[in-house]
Amino acid sequence: MFRYLKPYGRYFFPALICLFITAGLSLAFPYFMGELIGGSMGRGGEVAERGSVVANINRVAITLACVLGLQAFIAYWRIRWFARAGESALADIRRETYGRLVRLPMAYFGEHRVGELSSRLSADLTLIRDTLIQTVPQIVRQTVMLAGGLIFILIASWKLTLVMLACIPAVVLLMAVFGRGIRKQSKHAQDQLADTGVIVDETLQAIANVKSFTNEPFETDRYSKAMGDYVEVTLRAARARALFVSFIIFALFGVVTFVVWYGAGMLGRGDISPTQFTQFVLFSIFVGAALGAFPDILSQIHKAEGATERVREILASDPEPAGGDADAAALRGEVAMRGVRFSYPSRPDVEILRGVDFEAAAGERIAVVGPSGAGKSTLVALLLRFYDPDAGEVLFDGRPAADYPLAALRDRMAIVPQEVLLFGGSIRENIAYGKPGATDAEIEAAAEKANAHGFITSFPDGYATLVGDRGVKLSGGQRQRVAIARAILADPAILLLDEATSSLDSESERAVQEALDALMRGRTSIIIAHRLATVREADRILVLRDGEVVESGSHEELSAEKDGVYRMLAELQFDLRSDAGAAV
Repeated sequence: MFRYLKPYGRYFFPALICLFITAGLSLAFPYFMGELIGGSMGRGGEVAERGSVVANINRVAITLACVLGLQAFIAYWRIRWFARAGESALADIRRETYGRLVRLPMAYFGEHRVGELSSRLSADLTLIRDTLIQTVPQIVRQTVMLAGGLIFILIASWKLTLVMLACIPAVVLLMAVFGRGIRKQSKHAQDQLADTGVIVDETLQAIANVKSFTNEPFETDRYSKAMGDYVEVTLRAARARALFVSFIIFALFGVVTFVVWYGAGMLGRGDISPTQFTQFVLFSIFVGAALGAFPDILSQIHKAEGATERVREILASDPEPAGGDADAAALRGEVAMRGVRFSYPSRPDVEILRGVDFEAAAGERIAVVGPSGAGKSTLVALLLRFYDPDAGEVLFDGRPAADYPLAALRDRMAIVPQEVLLFGGSIRENIAYGKPGATDAEIEAAAEKANAHGFITSFPDGYATLVGDRGVKLSGGQRQRVAIARAILADPAILLLDEATSSLDSESERAVQEALDALMRGRTSIIIAHRLATVREADRILVLRDGEVVESGSHEELSAEKDGVYRMLAELQFDLRSDAGAAV
């Protein structure tokens, strides 16, 4: 935490000094109150002369008023400066954590659920914030009160101080034992809370599926069960914490009672003056209150430790490799794979690609077809360097992919996926995502090339129309054309089309296909397709089966092969279409 607070030291350290000062000024209260009460009595407890009492009261009242005024003034600036330093430091932590999170490799997201990661940025960081801004000042304040109180009671009576200190080690030792268990319970509770966040996130992302399968009761029960588990864990932690606090209350006030009883005997024997005894009692109460505050402070610290560990896991994870320093801006668009073998990190025993070889010249259209599970989408993921192959290499313009800076390489590619997920802003913002900072003229020109300008301008708000969460306010064909406009605006050298028209109706497919034809002109295009009708015009078709390229050629060449996989797929699709047309 200090690393993040250091840039704001001009606020944090003065606030810390102010905190020590205000905590020290708090000790003036029992000191002057001891003088007030004890000074009004004689050595044997008789009432002192009235004029002396009045003068003493006036002096103490004026002094305390001045102390409280000074304390309030300093506290005002202390709170402001603590908030400034703490909130700024937490904002830096949020920025760094989010920045690291979006730069982590795809394998990391395959192992962690989105709701869990969202919880790290929300619940865990909020807990750290509360600890920094509220608990840290409490630690300093109570520590000063404890240390200052012990010093004052030592001055008041060293004999009584030794009696008190003899009792404290046992209390502190038991506090440490209890605290270890509470820490484990608190961390478990945070994990359970993250699990409930996962359910909410997944349910809301797939709300259409939830409703279409009428699974609202199922999701409600699932969330209720997770919340029940969280409550159960929280209650277990609360039981441990309650036992802890109860023990502290009993032990601390038992110690104070014992010490006061012992001190009363000393007062009766004349071994201590009334003023010293009164100050000792009041400071003992302050010391007991300071120790009594530590259980809650420790509980909060234990929670923050668990939250910090999870945030540090993200910050300690290795981001995607930066890549080399080759000039990606000069890419012509030549793409090749040589002997590429690959298994997903989450399934290392299942090999998806098994020695894939192919080459695509600059500006060439390469279609990749094959049955589901053949590895077509995995091939696209490797081209984008979401993953690196286990063996073999991916080449761009004859150079290994690792020679190029990763961000610059991806900047020269654009993808139009089957399921377009738009951001919840306006159509203009979604198109501009392909080229941040693009002008309105550039955005509209890209939309016209994508056959999207017409339907966009038909909306009352035009390009300012909000698309809704994940683009739910637009049809599938409209979302695809917005995605194509985004790709056109990016002006890539290499275009990746992953089932871009497979989920569209005939009319939308025609409009999208026209837009794709315009987009592919002059660019190297890798086209993943199930519908063979969309790849007839490709320069070359690769047939992928069980992770291997088993056939390669044009539509005519592959259709002429008697026992070929492509011919079998083509006959199956076209025959089924003919049968359906005859039935109609």
